[in-house]
Amino acid sequence: MSDLLIDAPTLIDKLPASGWLVFDVRHDLADHAAGRAAYEQGHIPGALYLDHESQLSATRTGKNGRHPLPSRSEFAALMRAQGLIPDTMVVVYDGGNSMYAAHLWWMLRWLGHGNVAVLDGGWPAWVAAGGAVERCAGVPAITEAQAIENPGYPGQAGMPTVDAHQVLANIHEPSFTVLDARAANRYRGEVEPMDPVAGHIPGALNRPNTLNVRDDGRFKSAAELRHDFNEVLQGRRADQIVHQCGSGITASHNLFAMELAGLHGSALYPGSWSEWCSDPARPVARG
Repeated sequence: MSDLLIDAPTLIDKLPASGWLVFDVRHDLADHAAGRAAYEQGHIPGALYLDHESQLSATRTGKNGRHPLPSRSEFAALMRAQGLIPDTMVVVYDGGNSMYAAHLWWMLRWLGHGNVAVLDGGWPAWVAAGGAVERCAGVPAITEAQAIENPGYPGQAGMPTVDAHQVLANIHEPSFTVLDARAANRYRGEVEPMDPVAGHIPGALNRPNTLNVRDDGRFKSAAELRHDFNEVLQGRRADQIVHQCGSGITASHNLFAMELAGLHGSALYPGSWSEWCSDPARPVARG
């Protein structure tokens, strides 16, 4: 396994472990209560639940996308409240394809925390491997005292980002390539189930993030991913790539897969299409 991934049998052997935090980030964009309900019905013993709508996103303004990135200081405070300190080993999992897990992985790396891995195959892989199941009514709260006992972040920023102004300027004077992680029909503008405008950022390439995993939700091998991404990138360097999707979540999945493939240094456009299309002055391409 890569140091970016951990498989279920290995995690079963490791837990419980001092200095480890496990986060459950199961979520459903169509039913925002589903992830928390799934956590209450059964989760990895000791895992903490984080919600992508209420905890891992900043306040929405209608102009900053569906999952706006919180400030580093706000996110650092949230993670301190979960008990995160610089030496903590973090494992993140979701409902199976690691879309949400990869987003929290990216956020932690963006914060500057390097010791974080995604559970390959997520919750289904844990259950299939015979992992213990813990149930609860509600989500355990971290007390203020616990948060105060765990200072540490923010440190130095990790993963790079670009904003809408940089993406717009890049259309006219290209210095990077945008890689859109949405389904091909959304990229082409044939359908748009989530946002008010269909299409894509002019000049963007398309690489649906669903191509990163096998049918069981586990990631393809590094060699397979490297081959697949190189076919799309056509000689472009990894550090010339900016990932984008609908709201920054599935774009993180592509970024994670590139890192897994050994293609290091790509950036994220956190606001992504939902932010981009909120301003009618920004250009839209179709086809």
